[in-house]
Amino acid sequence: MNKNENDFIKVVFAGGGTGGHIYPGLAVADSLRELCQKNNRRLKIFWIGNSAGMDKDIVCKNVDANGNRSADVFYGIPSGKLRRYMSFRNFLDLFKIFAGLVCSFFILLKTRPAVLFSKGGFVSVPPCFAAKLLHIPVFTHECDFTPGLATKINSKSAKKILISYEETKNYLSAAAKSKAVVTGNPVRPVFYNANAEKGLSFLGIKNKDKPVLVVIGGSLGAKQINDLVKQNIQWLCENFIVVHQTGAKNVDDAAICVQSDEISKNYKPYPFIYKEMPDVMMCADVILSRAGANSIWECASLDKPMVLVPLCGSGTRGDQEDNAAFFEKKGAAIVLSGENATGEKLVESLSVLLDEHARKSFCDACRAMRGQQKPALKIAELIFDNINGKD
Repeated sequence: MNKNENDFIKVVFAGGGTGGHIYPGLAVADSLRELCQKNNRRLKIFWIGNSAGMDKDIVCKNVDANGNRSADVFYGIPSGKLRRYMSFRNFLDLFKIFAGLVCSFFILLKTRPAVLFSKGGFVSVPPCFAAKLLHIPVFTHECDFTPGLATKINSKSAKKILISYEETKNYLSAAAKSKAVVTGNPVRPVFYNANAEKGLSFLGIKNKDKPVLVVIGGSLGAKQINDLVKQNIQWLCENFIVVHQTGAKNVDDAAICVQSDEISKNYKPYPFIYKEMPDVMMCADVILSRAGANSIWECASLDKPMVLVPLCGSGTRGDQEDNAAFFEKKGAAIVLSGENATGEKLVESLSVLLDEHARKSFCDACRAMRGQQKPALKIAELIFDNINGKD
């Protein structure tokens, strides 16, 4: 290792498998880089993610507001999924997990970081365990209201367990609870600079004569939400300008919705919105969405009233239902869950939010819940303080 290499603070980020385990980590990486620059410290970030899938593409293409790459080096490792049910794939994935552990051990041995930050997901487990073996401090973050299996495993290796909600401590063991710090959920910096006028311009809305309803089902869309929109498209377009991210596979369904001049004028379907999404969300008066942790925190960061349709059923551990219930309890959202996710209930909920005073109440609840400090910066400060021996 050359002398110049020793001048850098080196931090490893671990996480992936889905965008939900990558984008918040990138927000922390960008905040940590900015913090180091302000303190005249040079930073080198290594990212350990899944060798298959989207991880490398997302991480390597991401840049901060100043054009700096969020991560300097990406390492892909084999990754096995952690399942809560019986499956022969669990046996096969044990070999992938072991291979990921071996790879992580030698990556950390080579890079010798001051800290490993885990954003969770099944790919983060081997790096966290390897870091423990090498006595590297681990900071792990849980975005959901209830901790996932990866977080429960990683907590045994962690020096600090960073959580988004105070109430999440109730789901942790006594040992884990003593290491827990409430930080909120990191949101990409672009959301703090979102511009409503830019959003309206992108959408082609020149005369906003109705509230704007933005419908988000994730990058692939959400059939349940799409069906609710289709069933009630006439009423929706009579009362809102409807901006609908349908998912690429559902563009034809969106075309079927255009049945009248009223709908044609006020219904704006898009397969996917990426770069412009913060501005589009900023110009929204109401957001209809799933209840993934990152989506609802992005909405909250913009102080937007929400109608949430959480993903339910056997294919999920119930994290979206827990997230949605918390936001509803705080007065920041209306939840349509299970049997209540009907067209009739959707119309009923959105009718409440047609009232400007009601919307303001939901906006105020978002603001009170998220507080003033930016979660990504708070986490970056915790990592920076640990590196400088202040914690």
